[in-house]
Amino acid sequence: MAMITKATDGRKRVIIEGITPQVDCGRFPAKRTVGDQVHVEADIFTDGHDAIAASLLAHREGSDSWTEIPMKALVNDRWEASFRVSELGRYGYKVQGWVDHFETWRRDLLKRIKAESDAAVDYLIGADLVAHAAERASGGDALWLRERAAVLRSGKSTSELRIHATDPMLLELVLRYPDKRFATESSPELTIVVDPVRARFSSWYEFFPRSTAETAGAHGTFADCEKRLPYVAEMGFNVVYMPPIHPIGRMFRKGPNNNPESQPGDFGSPWAIGASEGGHKEILNDLGTVADFKHFVAKAKELDLSIALDIAFQSAPDHPYVKKHENWFKKRPDGTIQYAENPPKKYQDIYPFDFESEDWKGMWDELKSVFMYWIGMGVTIFRVDNPHTKAFPFWEWAIAEIKRDHPEVLFLAEAFTRPKIMYRLAKLGFSQSYTYFPWRNGKQEITAYLTELAQTPVREFFRPNQWPNTPDILTEFLQMGGRPAFVIRLLLAATLGANYGIYGPAFELQENRPVKHGSEEYLNSEKYEIRHWDLERPDSLRNLIARVNAIRNDNPALQNDWSLKFHATDNDQLLCYSKESDDRSNLLITVVNLDPHHTQAGFVTLPLDELEIPPDRSFEAEDLLSGERYLWQGPRNYVELSPAKVSGHILKIHRRMRVETDFEYFL
Repeated sequence: MAMITKATDGRKRVIIEGITPQVDCGRFPAKRTVGDQVHVEADIFTDGHDAIAASLLAHREGSDSWTEIPMKALVNDRWEASFRVSELGRYGYKVQGWVDHFETWRRDLLKRIKAESDAAVDYLIGADLVAHAAERASGGDALWLRERAAVLRSGKSTSELRIHATDPMLLELVLRYPDKRFATESSPELTIVVDPVRARFSSWYEFFPRSTAETAGAHGTFADCEKRLPYVAEMGFNVVYMPPIHPIGRMFRKGPNNNPESQPGDFGSPWAIGASEGGHKEILNDLGTVADFKHFVAKAKELDLSIALDIAFQSAPDHPYVKKHENWFKKRPDGTIQYAENPPKKYQDIYPFDFESEDWKGMWDELKSVFMYWIGMGVTIFRVDNPHTKAFPFWEWAIAEIKRDHPEVLFLAEAFTRPKIMYRLAKLGFSQSYTYFPWRNGKQEITAYLTELAQTPVREFFRPNQWPNTPDILTEFLQMGGRPAFVIRLLLAATLGANYGIYGPAFELQENRPVKHGSEEYLNSEKYEIRHWDLERPDSLRNLIARVNAIRNDNPALQNDWSLKFHATDNDQLLCYSKESDDRSNLLITVVNLDPHHTQAGFVTLPLDELEIPPDRSFEAEDLLSGERYLWQGPRNYVELSPAKVSGHILKIHRRMRVETDFEYFL
């Protein structure tokens, strides 16, 4: 409990509480992207009946220059103001509040004037307040205020004094020079991390570089990867994510389908990083050279594609780290190094780092240098493998260190673990996070989970990235639902999440064979062998994916998460929700049939007032997937969706308005 001492200035009477946004009482920064308006609110009040004033102070970290924005009173002692973050990096902000004696006097004087009970002494009190404001002012403002104070002391008639005392110019100038001697200032200073827009809105496409060769059985190269880039760009993605591209360990190398015994010619898992030729800063020889990689990154940039590289902090048994830094790994009583396990699963080809090593500082520096090396190669996005199995203090330190010099860098946390751990990683600095979306299939569970992510304080630090599949995750829904299941999960991921991704070409080609019943592992998984994909298959979803991504790119409503709202349907197999742009000019309503096997129909109910749709007029719902247009009327409208066609509508709502000429038009 804070102690009140004589050093405490008891004249600071304003109380400031409940500032938002803030994460864990200011322990961690909130997150925004370049160009965002940061909306700040706070509870601000004082004792008695005095009027108060408040301001929001904001600055870019490292700058001594603060921008001051007056705060506006809402209701119930809640105040608000906003500031724009226009640059990458960190911003600090705080709130000030003070008793406004001039406004108190002016407010009460207006009441006295209305009751015709104002007296000469009232104007003398005001004169003193104006004179004090003149002392804080300078130049012409100071002169004008001194003259006005003299008028209020002049003893003129009450009718004349009233005119001068209530002059809007007087109020404007006094407010320009407030008396902040006893202002209360919030503490600690709160922080916002400002990331590139791609942190808020991104469409990811994952592929294995070694599976890009045009000839079946051949090992793909970066040159082959370059040829794959136009395919990805034409589908409308903006981030290309590749699993590890480093040398793969030979000791305990895994064979196809995770066979613990490999055969000559088996390629092993890319996540078993390191061999005699190098580790995390080297490239697998079969893929090409450093020059080839740089050329690949440059080619991606020409297509407005960012390259996301996998960072997996673990080592194959023959990684140079194991020989050079044996103390970075945990030893068992028999002297052997502990390999990775998730009982009953065993990963003999992977050694995890020991974050309790005596040389933890040296290990931290080296792991940070891995990021720095690839940043130097032009990589600005990292998908981090299993960050929850590494020490939290390391991530907080490493990410802050990296973003201090490279605020453009983004980190995606691949941590399918308990919610509090996932949230902690986001607080520590991860820009985006995988979610439980793959396993949320029913209407109620989707609604509850996405509402938590979009409409609770979690959204201040946790940016979800929704993936329907990954190389590790082939859900039962995708295994059993056929082509419609892939369509459903695509529509949901791409419209529920401003950030989403797919693991392809497995997704667009609807790869749905598990290694065995009850498993989410793929049969013949690319994690252990090279696959050859026929990208021209007529049943590919590439055209639908391209259409969905084009809709995302053209409609700002789908480029944010915070506007997501779910709406009632009378059929639990129909999910309905809306999103709209910050300026409310772009409104989309999505309806998805969650049943991959049967046609589902019913009525959706929209809150017309909330959506600013006139209740007494029809409005147009344009299906951006099919091009069909529907004329809807009132809050309840009928929907019928067949998985044999397309399992959803993405409806652009054209609000119909009447203008003075009685001419109707659509916005």
